[in-house]
Amino acid sequence: MKLPAKALVTLVKFAVSIGILVLLLRTQDLSSLQADLLAVKLHMLALAVLLLFAQTFVLCHRWILILRAMSVPMGWLPGWRILIISTFFNQVLPAGGDAVRIWMLRRNGVQWSQTIGSIVADRFLGLLALGFILLAGLPFLLARVPDNSLLFAIAIILSAACLGAIALVTLDWWPPRVIAAVPSRVVQFAMLVRAPLLAAEGRAMLIGSAIAVHLITVATCYVLAIGLQAPLSALDAFVLVPLVILSSAIPISIGGWGVREGAMVAALGLAGIAADKALAISVLLGLGALIVGLFGGLVWLIAPERASFSPDQARTITERADAAPV
Repeated sequence: MKLPAKALVTLVKFAVSIGILVLLLRTQDLSSLQADLLAVKLHMLALAVLLLFAQTFVLCHRWILILRAMSVPMGWLPGWRILIISTFFNQVLPAGGDAVRIWMLRRNGVQWSQTIGSIVADRFLGLLALGFILLAGLPFLLARVPDNSLLFAIAIILSAACLGAIALVTLDWWPPRVIAAVPSRVVQFAMLVRAPLLAAEGRAMLIGSAIAVHLITVATCYVLAIGLQAPLSALDAFVLVPLVILSSAIPISIGGWGVREGAMVAALGLAGIAADKALAISVLLGLGALIVGLFGGLVWLIAPERASFSPDQARTITERADAAPV
């Protein structure tokens, strides 16, 4: 029996997550890792979870500003309800929280183009803000990375992000022949996605919230390091954790598990953090996100949309989103 493409992709993601975790655990002293996880200071762990929960409000604010730039009058409380529910489905549904966000927006009467555009713009602005943070930390990173190939890869990523942002902002100035050579769907979609970047009202707040989202993750890792008594400085966290965030953004695993842990061990190793400590930080970061996701599950239990939802509908929404006209 031939597996559907979506099911095959999900199986591959599970395989990647489990495979990387197994490889990491085989090279670690499991008793030391267990001791670290059990010895974490509870008040610092609680602070880390609180930071991740606060991050959902910043994420919501960023998304609402994007929706408003696309002429979608989304209220703050409904927007946060949709977003916190999506964090739950990021943990429990392979289709992902974005599919649920799309489905819930459609249930609220938002058009396909605005719905999909808001999700893509949200992701794009998140990556753009991460690029700014990496660029700010690059002078400090140079002294910590002995491998020039890694610096070269980071430079390529930053260059691509800058070129993408410039291309979107200057789309109106392109020669007509160049625009005519680009598929009309791509041009229309680019015009929609760039709307938040060009919006005069709330643009500074939008960029600020996009940067703040990542800084909260950096702060969370720093707090967890303190809770584990790992010698991670605030500067090292600012310089190295964004590399982990960037690695986790690659959609080749389930919820970033495995990829995040491998990247955390490699990145914090540049600051002299022991592999077991770095792995413990990453595992606790993932568990903190899981706790926030479970709170989203509680919100989902009282959501009016729950009665008419099924995972099959979410998958259908995702498939339609892939082919939706803009």
